[in-house]
Amino acid sequence: MIIVMETQDREQIDRVVQKVEEFGYQAHIIWGVERTVIGAVGDERTKGRLLSLESMRGVEKVVPILKPFKLAGRELQSADTVFEVEGAQFGGTRFGVVAGPCSVESREQILETARFVKEYGGMALRGGAYKPRTSPYAFQGMEEEGLHLLQEAKAETGLPIVTEVLTPEQVSLIADHADILQIGARNMQNFGLLRAVGRCNRPVLLKRGMMNTINEFLMSAEYVMSEGNKRVILCERGIRTFETETRNTLDLSAVPVLKSLSHLPVFVDPSHGTGHWYLVAPMSKAAVAAGADGLLIEVHPRPEEALSDGAQSLKPSKFERLMHELRPFLEIVGKTL
Repeated sequence: MIIVMETQDREQIDRVVQKVEEFGYQAHIIWGVERTVIGAVGDERTKGRLLSLESMRGVEKVVPILKPFKLAGRELQSADTVFEVEGAQFGGTRFGVVAGPCSVESREQILETARFVKEYGGMALRGGAYKPRTSPYAFQGMEEEGLHLLQEAKAETGLPIVTEVLTPEQVSLIADHADILQIGARNMQNFGLLRAVGRCNRPVLLKRGMMNTINEFLMSAEYVMSEGNKRVILCERGIRTFETETRNTLDLSAVPVLKSLSHLPVFVDPSHGTGHWYLVAPMSKAAVAAGADGLLIEVHPRPEEALSDGAQSLKPSKFERLMHELRPFLEIVGKTL
């Protein structure tokens, strides 16, 4: 439910918030210039009780939130969410490029990568320390050693770190080393993990599952936000279809749909979305045109030697070229790197 206040009187607002919480709901206050809105989020089976709040002093009306994603949707918050992480802005007029290898493989590899990501305009470094792999015999990542190497790369370049967390038990450890916690496509509906990162004080980059609808994607974001963590970045990374020429089918139509339904920043991962390095640049430009707030790109100093996802990784020279080619597209849509 949304409680629209006809007053800015703090005492009256506090009384309404108190009553909302007495009913067993979470109260989310949005302070506007002319009026204030209170979102009541909780068990929908008892939402009828909230209608009685219309009789309270200072309340203009009580209206239902129609979408199932209450906190991630625009009904409660119409303004876009914009936040900074270590100086890097997510959302708004700044377009962000998060780049790095699929996996942290060695000290030399991650430091070399971090240097050229920084030099060519990347705003954050991505790299997997713990890797979810289809085969149990594939490279699983350097684990905690990889986290320390990512921290070393941050210390040298100043780039904030994005890395994946696989289990609720890992959240505390990885949050001590990373600035943004990534939830991969395979874990988009791992609800225990979503709740765990929701209780963490680190922003979350949430990838869409390869066989999930947009509604399911936003409900996963809702799980994170319902635990108190409002800094969520949505990432479209391709869905599984009958097409075999690409690794996945990059659903760029999801970008404007997500932007219309949600106030959260929307990123696109053209590397996983296509599976081929030569498709990353055109899909990146298309993502800008579709209204994305940023990109998640795999880069590697020597893709032919990569232990995972070398075929979709850009070499430094190709990453530099892409960053230059993006600028005129960003200018058209009113964004800057």
